[in-house]
Amino acid sequence: EIDAYSPLMPDGSNWKATMMIEYPHVERRKVALGKLIGIEDKVYVEVEGQPRIFAIADEDLDRENDEKTSAVHFLRFEFSEAARKCIKDGVPVAIGCTHPNYAVHQAIAAEPLLSLSADLR
Repeated sequence: EIDAYSPLMPDGSNWKATMMIEYPHVERRKVALGKLIGIEDKVYVEVEGQPRIFAIADEDLDRENDEKTSAVHFLRFEFSEAARKCIKDGVPVAIGCTHPNYAVHQAIAAEPLLSLSADLR
């Protein structure tokens, strides 16, 4: 299990996340996943004063085809030294997505951000 899950653990310069796109109704999920092809490459972390950091997605294998994207994607956000310092210093951080069918931008609240900053060196 350690070998299977250790690639999902951050290593000091990044955050890693599992993104699950959940639609309980099977037919709605099929339609939605067809409209979200490429979403894994449009997810970002935005550290105030720094360029957006887009996810490096699905490094283990491709998880979409011409008809739909997968409901699960593995994402890695690789931070520059400057971005890591800003996060550790407590600047505002947001997460978002620029996909045309799922555009969102949300600030990360202080408490979870403090916990996430502990993953960085």
